[in-house]
Amino acid sequence: MITFLVSIVLLIVAYFTYGKYVEKVFGVKEERKTPAYTLADGVDYVPMSKNKNSLIQLLNIAGVGPIFGPIMGALYGPIAFLWIVLGAIFAGAVHDYLTGMISLRNKGAHLPDLAGKFLGKAFKHIVNVFALLLLVLVGTVFVSSPAALLGDLTKGWMSVGVWVIIIFAYYILATILPVDKIIGRLYPIFGALLLISAVGIGGALLIQGYTIPELSFQNMHPDNLPIFPLLFLTISCGALSGFHATQSPIISRTTQGESQGRYIFYGMMIAEAIIAMIWAAAAMSIFNGQDLNTLLNTVGTAGIVKEVSVTTLGAVVGTIAVLGVVVLPITSGDTAFRSARMIIADYIGMAQKKISKRFVIAIPMFVISIALTQVDFTILWRYFSWANQSTAAIALWVCAMYLALQKKNFWIAAIPATFITMATFTYIFNAKIGFNLSMQTSYIAAIVVTVIIIIGFFWGLKRKLDAAESGFKPIVLDDGLGTQPAK
Repeated sequence: MITFLVSIVLLIVAYFTYGKYVEKVFGVKEERKTPAYTLADGVDYVPMSKNKNSLIQLLNIAGVGPIFGPIMGALYGPIAFLWIVLGAIFAGAVHDYLTGMISLRNKGAHLPDLAGKFLGKAFKHIVNVFALLLLVLVGTVFVSSPAALLGDLTKGWMSVGVWVIIIFAYYILATILPVDKIIGRLYPIFGALLLISAVGIGGALLIQGYTIPELSFQNMHPDNLPIFPLLFLTISCGALSGFHATQSPIISRTTQGESQGRYIFYGMMIAEAIIAMIWAAAAMSIFNGQDLNTLLNTVGTAGIVKEVSVTTLGAVVGTIAVLGVVVLPITSGDTAFRSARMIIADYIGMAQKKISKRFVIAIPMFVISIALTQVDFTILWRYFSWANQSTAAIALWVCAMYLALQKKNFWIAAIPATFITMATFTYIFNAKIGFNLSMQTSYIAAIVVTVIIIIGFFWGLKRKLDAAESGFKPIVLDDGLGTQPAK
């Protein structure tokens, strides 16, 4: 119980301390006009209030990640708490704030364009593939998981298949229509359900006297799976998630002023981490590791969510809590497809003012996603986890380069970038869906690749700074008001 409460306090305190430091390093300029005003188009560039943007950002980034991931991560024991807290404060929230604010400084650009600008043109194409793969996987996963939950709640009168059709229909509308027409109006309702769910489960754990385990560095996984790298890919959205870098540009295009960035980007990642803590604690305290493992293999994570909700809150309120959980994947799935549409449009240079142009991009995406719903969920989730954290690594290297070019403390991004780069390469070298090498060989190979990437980062930085100093090719860091070459 003490570990859980201290973790929540640390997350909140971090927003006012480390979050403020990261904001200072970035250097907010409130007088700078944001893309919401300079590029207003009534579709994607629409000024919205700080509170509305914050709620949309939280719902965008949350998905089932801070619920399903921590439930599966709970198998490792209380060490999962450590990753959620430290990961969110020093990696996830830094990642979200910097990607959001760098996008805001660059006309609301998406990650592929930012990678091309700060890491080199080749990265634009590489990251474009990664981002689209990730977004389509997210959108597909976030059709299947809420449909399964809703199908279980409506068993006997509405099937999972019907819910899949309904959710896809909503996703198409949310992808096509202006951001303030559906997303901007429905999210306050969805947000209320989310808060009821999280506060209800967390409060029940404390009031009903559940024994939440204290911090231990012991690996408690029933199958003795290694903590590194698996825990850091299993729990992603509650600690660090590359998916967030694909979502932040939606809000960087609707933010009214730079001073709102810490609340919207850093703050909402902290809020997501608190949600992750609650669900990890619930899974650990209600089920022991072996029972949890058995349930994961029988009823799945969706079944566990229902069991936790009904056990702690009763049938009626528990059902409302499940609806709050259903909200999370739906409000990430819709913006996943919307982000994919925007990325493709930016990549091929197709203006999105006309709705027909939006349909041209959206229809093929949904055809692919519908086909992917036939693939086993667990396989999709494994690929999602790897693609997700690989995207996070790329995004953090982009952030590090941005800060380094301005002669600012780039280590706040480079250190977590190094860590997650090592984790993702270790995983893909060792995993059966990857190279299937031994763990020892995977560690060595991952170290070698990570060192090469670090060397490449500093080599690229030196080239850019030398070019700027020689006057051969100035590096434009920001677009719009305050445009300046690197010093």
